[in-house]
Amino acid sequence: MPHSIYYHFTQRFKVPAAKAYAWCTNYDPQDHVLMHANAKREILAIRENTILLTDTFYNKNEKVTKQKLVCLYPNRLLWTSTHLTGPNKYSQFLYEIVPESKRVCRLEFTGMQIEYNSEESLSKKKVETLARKLRKEDSAAWKLLTAAMERELM
Repeated sequence: MPHSIYYHFTQRFKVPAAKAYAWCTNYDPQDHVLMHANAKREILAIRENTILLTDTFYNKNEKVTKQKLVCLYPNRLLWTSTHLTGPNKYSQFLYEIVPESKRVCRLEFTGMQIEYNSEESLSKKKVETLARKLRKEDSAAWKLLTAAMERELM
């Protein structure tokens, strides 16, 4: 039975909001290097504001491929990423850049990850534990991305 795990975090950027948005949505095959992940990325621009990412992760003897549909909303400094394939198929992630001043902004991240589990039901405690784990992992990746962005744009 699938379970939806919701989580949220914010990440502050010491760069202007428009520059942060442009940097975050400028997808590159080397993006995973910035997050210290052993992965490769293929990018297919479907339309001007619609991108298909195919990410393949290599862990020990395992290879996991995820296809993600990314929809960009530049007027709102917002984008979504929806998993089309992979172990968390149909999960969706929302990213919004919020200006705090002319030179500082923050990322508001909201995740909804679908966990496919053979168990009939996950306890509330297990769901909370998974949400904390996902928040910690994704937040750590964004700390690495933030450092790279600030090095490049400051």
